[in-house]
Amino acid sequence: MSVIIILLIASLFIALLFLAAFVRSVRNGQFEDDYSPPRRILFDDEALPAIDPDKNPTNQ
Repeated sequence: MSVIIILLIASLFIALLFLAAFVRSVRNGQFEDDYSPPRRILFDDEALPAIDPDKNPTNQ
């Protein structure tokens, strides 16, 4: 019976740790932008240079 109490206390402690980590991440803005990350893959990134086959040194 004492093992159940120890496991119950340990599981509650771990659950509180996860809750504290979740609250901290919400306060730091981790979950603030939930729209753009799944749609970011649909648009071209203009910061990356375009691949030009004429300027590729392996084609010479």
